[in-house]
Amino acid sequence: MQAVPMEHGRQVDLLSCADEPIHLPGSIQPHGALLFFHSDGRLEGWSANAAALLGFDPALGAFYDDLPLPDAAQELIALCMTPRDEADTSPAVTSLTINDADVDCVVHCANGRIVAEFELRETPAEEVVLFAVKAHGSIDRLRRQKTIDGLLDAAVRQVRDFTGFDRVMAYRFRPDDSGDVVAEARREDLTPYLHQRYPATDIPAQARRLYMLNTLRMIADVDYNAVPLLGEPGAAPLDMSFAVLRSVSPVHVEYLKNMGVGASMSVSIVINGRLWGLIACHHMSRKLVPYAIRMAADVLAQVIASTIHSIEARQDADLVEQAAVMRSSLVESLLLDEDPLDTLARHAQALVTSSHAQAMIAAVDGRILSHGELPPGLAEAVIASLPAEPQDIVVREGLADWPEELRERLGKWVGMLALPYDPAANGWCVLLRVEEIEQVAWGGRPEKTVQVGPLGARLTPRGSFDAWYETVRGKAHPWEATVLSNARLTLAELMRAANSRRAQHEATRAQLLAMLGHDLRDPLHSINMAGMVLERGNNQQGLGKRIQSSTNRMQRMIGQVLDMSRLDRGMDLGVALDALELSDLVKDLIDEARLAYPTIVFDLVCDERATVKADKGRLGQVLSNLLSNARHHGEPGQPIRVCLTRQEGMAVLEVSNRGTPIPEDVAANLFNPFKRGSLNNPRNRTGLGLGLYIAQQIVREHQGEIAYRFENGHVVFTVRLPLAS
Repeated sequence: MQAVPMEHGRQVDLLSCADEPIHLPGSIQPHGALLFFHSDGRLEGWSANAAALLGFDPALGAFYDDLPLPDAAQELIALCMTPRDEADTSPAVTSLTINDADVDCVVHCANGRIVAEFELRETPAEEVVLFAVKAHGSIDRLRRQKTIDGLLDAAVRQVRDFTGFDRVMAYRFRPDDSGDVVAEARREDLTPYLHQRYPATDIPAQARRLYMLNTLRMIADVDYNAVPLLGEPGAAPLDMSFAVLRSVSPVHVEYLKNMGVGASMSVSIVINGRLWGLIACHHMSRKLVPYAIRMAADVLAQVIASTIHSIEARQDADLVEQAAVMRSSLVESLLLDEDPLDTLARHAQALVTSSHAQAMIAAVDGRILSHGELPPGLAEAVIASLPAEPQDIVVREGLADWPEELRERLGKWVGMLALPYDPAANGWCVLLRVEEIEQVAWGGRPEKTVQVGPLGARLTPRGSFDAWYETVRGKAHPWEATVLSNARLTLAELMRAANSRRAQHEATRAQLLAMLGHDLRDPLHSINMAGMVLERGNNQQGLGKRIQSSTNRMQRMIGQVLDMSRLDRGMDLGVALDALELSDLVKDLIDEARLAYPTIVFDLVCDERATVKADKGRLGQVLSNLLSNARHHGEPGQPIRVCLTRQEGMAVLEVSNRGTPIPEDVAANLFNPFKRGSLNNPRNRTGLGLGLYIAQQIVREHQGEIAYRFENGHVVFTVRLPLAS
């Protein structure tokens, strides 16, 4: 039976390049010969130049040990015949002398076949040893690098040093499969390719697959004439994914020729099963690097991959730790604080920093706040663009991801990561990234063009690799996998806190209603009894005062509940701001308090004139609440002190009473509604725990702040309001 050619016979151009079966070329490069055997050791085929290089005529069906091969080669073939894992494609290698020529014999198993390759070695053995020593020294130097840029820069210089290529580049892939030359060592007279980008089409999907399977590829001479494989008629093509002599795609050869390259070698950088990048080597003339040196480069690439993985893992760990600290603090605050917007505002910078963002928007119940330099109205527009019933975080990385009607308003804020932490209340935490305006230096125009190339009129590879510049706009830096993972963890914690807060609200709401129903009975009963007495005409002294007192209690309780209801629905309290002399209001309220409680000393210890923009009624509500709290909780017989001063553009009003410090756990929730310390307080039995919460909301609507401290044996509440300009 006569052997026949095993070429697959497909004519390829760039249209078919994406699915060209490049692992089945049916031919090899001419700087070696190839034999392949059945799993039982019978010869199944060979390269057409085998007889000339190996010195004998192969015969179909001959057993390997009947062939006049050196003993060392037969031992490697026999080794591959022993049972092994089908996934084990690792080669066995030995050095031989055949017909007075130095040869590297490389044998591996592939899909039930045994492939033996005999590659000519043109470099003396002693030089190979020296190169190997250089490569070994490079490994330790690479492992000491602390940054990826430094690592790749060192790697290209050292690979060029021990291989002798004219140009060695480190090529890093992007998420869209395009790639950048991020490091380069080259001959001085060559045009630099550093920082140029190459489109994804330069390395089709099936080529990427081969780069993953066989991490090293050598083309010794781009002008080679492929040597066909011969084999049994009708036999399946030989899978040459792991062959060192495999012929390459004519399109790729043409691509290299267009670059002026005479020989090339590429070594894959594979991290976690992903093609991270390549070490790409070019020579301007023919060059055959010995197999041992290529393997040293491959080992070096594995060291590079391991070091990159360690650096990235360390960076990810730092980011995860930073996010965990932020998340723990954020959730703790959310569980203690009443208003999630306040909590998110306090933690905004930590959220932005831990996610490598530049701004943040938070929303709940129609209220929105922003952190960062956002133009007016953009925060509201961003929140309005989010889905009504989100199922997961929402990611946008460029203008194309946004609703078309919003794109013109975005300006530079084109990257978004939105966390729907409280869907029932339309609660969102939105992180924003700015546009990265990028000047991309393409390695020639990336578009395909129809030209007449060496293989005829068809789509051909680029003929020019001069830098072609393009300005890329409308895209932010993509959200990293670690940031997205941290965001989902943060979202889970935020939702847990929101659900916990909602459950607590429902419980306290039920308690409030029950208590309100109970506490309204007393003043209603008093009013009812007074009405009966009046009906009988018994004019008892103090009856009117009793009716007025009961009515005031009811009005105060109902007013607080109505205010709470407005706040609970995300509404403000409706303050009407006018110029107000705060000193006059303070004096009026102290006079009222002295009249109502003549046994208590109200001491106005300092009184400076201070004009503010305020709602007189609402601000009076704040001061009345503070005076009432001091009266109920202060030590009996001790004066209540009030002080009004001007400090750094602010009116500062302090109400203090002698007493013991408020416990830390109570102080943490002091401005929350339905505080346990206020409900059923024996010294303030009609308190609903809403006064300070409502007071805080009023002060905030005046652009001010309210705070508690303990100082010199006194409980002090301070209200700070901006002075009217």
